[in-house]
Amino acid sequence: MRRLRNVKIVATLGPASSDYDTIRKLFEAGADVFRLNMSHGSHDEIAARHKIIRQLEEDTGRPIAILADLQGPKLRCGTFANDSEELTEGQAFRFDLDDAPGDATRVLLPHKEIFDALEPGSRLLVNDGKICLRVDDCGRDFANCTVTVGGTISNRKGVNVPDVVLPLAALSEKDRADLEFVCELGVDWLALSFVQRARDVNEARELSRGRASILSKIEKPAAVKAFQEILDASDGIMVARGDLGVELPVQNVPPIQKRLTRACRRAAKPVIVATQMLESMIESPMPTRAEVSDVATAIYEGADAVMLSAESAAGQYPIEAVTTMHNVAIEVENDPTYRDVIDASRGADKTSVADGIVSAAREIAETADIKAIACFTDSGTTALLVARERPHVPIIAMTHRIGTARKLCLTWGCYCVMSDELTRFKQAVVRAVRAATEEGFATADDQIVVTAGVPFNKPGTTNILRVAPCDVKEIFAAEPE
Repeated sequence: MRRLRNVKIVATLGPASSDYDTIRKLFEAGADVFRLNMSHGSHDEIAARHKIIRQLEEDTGRPIAILADLQGPKLRCGTFANDSEELTEGQAFRFDLDDAPGDATRVLLPHKEIFDALEPGSRLLVNDGKICLRVDDCGRDFANCTVTVGGTISNRKGVNVPDVVLPLAALSEKDRADLEFVCELGVDWLALSFVQRARDVNEARELSRGRASILSKIEKPAAVKAFQEILDASDGIMVARGDLGVELPVQNVPPIQKRLTRACRRAAKPVIVATQMLESMIESPMPTRAEVSDVATAIYEGADAVMLSAESAAGQYPIEAVTTMHNVAIEVENDPTYRDVIDASRGADKTSVADGIVSAAREIAETADIKAIACFTDSGTTALLVARERPHVPIIAMTHRIGTARKLCLTWGCYCVMSDELTRFKQAVVRAVRAATEEGFATADDQIVVTAGVPFNKPGTTNILRVAPCDVKEIFAAEPE
């Protein structure tokens, strides 16, 4: 099941992809990570999909990552006596804490935290930004507004507050229950919605107790402003462009996507570009040219993964959507311009022995006729550092921990191979060359680069590199027992 590409594909599961045969077809078409959206589906349904993925993993002999995406707080207005009202530009409209049905002049906004944070001049966006209101006057239980962009407001429409940091935790009571459930179930990644600051990430990390890696979704202006501290606190990042494009001017999203992607690469942390990538394929077997270009742009930028949401969860063509993304990735990565862009954006500071080792591994692989870089990794750190270099040759990430192998399924270029727990570097070299030949990366006449940390099984000790022949006899001839 070796992929002939480096970027990974995340496929969301849902009603259109909830049985074994469909999930297997998604995997065979190119999905590397499966996303369980906690906004939809009961715990029983989530558990059933998790069980299928783990069965598929066993049947194929390949590690598969599972990402549970927590819903986050949902801010919604109340209901209307007539179910909906038409708001026109320039008219006055009021949000308050009165639970009486709304009309053309007011409606309930049952979130006291919003009123606590609002200031005159703040914007309130309703129904994915289709309606915009400016706050003229506000207090602890009301906000008098002027409609600046009109439209139809109806029962329980979502409300966005882009201009202030809300005094809301990223984890609602539902999220806390979902987090505990999926951690006990055994997911590899937790995606956090509504992240505004690093302490939101720290709270989730404390609750997860090391049972899953933490991936922060950047979907609010506050998260963009506090991005570096959020990145430092996270294991990975998702650029959630849908909500970003609601709360920020849409023209701001592409440069933010580029900046965040490069920052994640410098930090050696995986980044997913998500939302509306092939949205037309929910109903069409063919994407638009603009969508294909959008996917390609994320790959040219060096993203670790690109994601499908409703396309694979609820669309009519889930397999075709994954296949399209896979084919675009192969075409882009075979373009000489891709390698020029990736090489030119290599800019991480080298401040440790591990940084020097992985940089040397990449340079040797590009200078000599090397077929792969094999790295032994306990926690995944070595593989992440090698992937940050974006080498020209495949990365074989070898580990004795299945959790590490699964986690690295989200990382650019990493092909994960399970290995025995080792104590000597020579054993590692032998395991690496056997994996390279058995998995089709090299022949007995080729060479690979092997990196590891000695002593073994101690995270963060990458300190050794060897160019090894893929003929095991040559290894033993050079270093007899």
